[in-house]
Amino acid sequence: MEIAMTQNPSNPGGMRRKPRQVRSQERVNRIIDVAEELFITQGYNATTTNAIAARAQISIGSLYQFFPDKTAIMQALALRYEQRLHQRLGILDNPDLAQLPLSALVDQLIDITEQHFSDNPGYFAIFVEIQGNIPEIQAVEDAADAQLIHDLARLLAQRPTNSNTVDLQTADYEAIAFVVVKAISNLMWLSLSQEQPFRQRLVAEMKRFTFSYLQSYLG
Repeated sequence: MEIAMTQNPSNPGGMRRKPRQVRSQERVNRIIDVAEELFITQGYNATTTNAIAARAQISIGSLYQFFPDKTAIMQALALRYEQRLHQRLGILDNPDLAQLPLSALVDQLIDITEQHFSDNPGYFAIFVEIQGNIPEIQAVEDAADAQLIHDLARLLAQRPTNSNTVDLQTADYEAIAFVVVKAISNLMWLSLSQEQPFRQRLVAEMKRFTFSYLQSYLG
């Protein structure tokens, strides 16, 4: 799903130059917005930078001032999606969340993730076409997962312990968080291709699996 979580999604590493003025930033955002629309309606492979520039009502030269190629635009869009999810999951930075019952914590994590994909239906349409084919996009997703794993491990380590809690070390929390994040992200991705209500059934199964897994460690 990262590292670049701390970056501005309109200023990813793949950009040719950073927009320094409001007008330039607006132009970059318009390029990404238009590219998203075309990637959804026409497909990533069928979309050209010329088509993006024309729809954005800018010259191709203006587009190339910021983005060297279509891959860089796709990378910026991927970063935007990931930052939106990361912002929603900002609750992981709230220590009060560690005090919630485990079932409530699991519900929040999965409901927020599912709502993100529901609010961004173009995500699946775009990424199912390019999945595994563009290393730069895979790197964005891997970095995002790494950040979420780090945040979740830290949150789990803050949970109160009792006589039934397994004695866990930092490496244990990191491994547990890795399993949870990767399981949820992959199952959520698979659920996006399913029709309702089966998709909701899968969400419920994710909660059941995640709760049982965490309970086995956290008591």
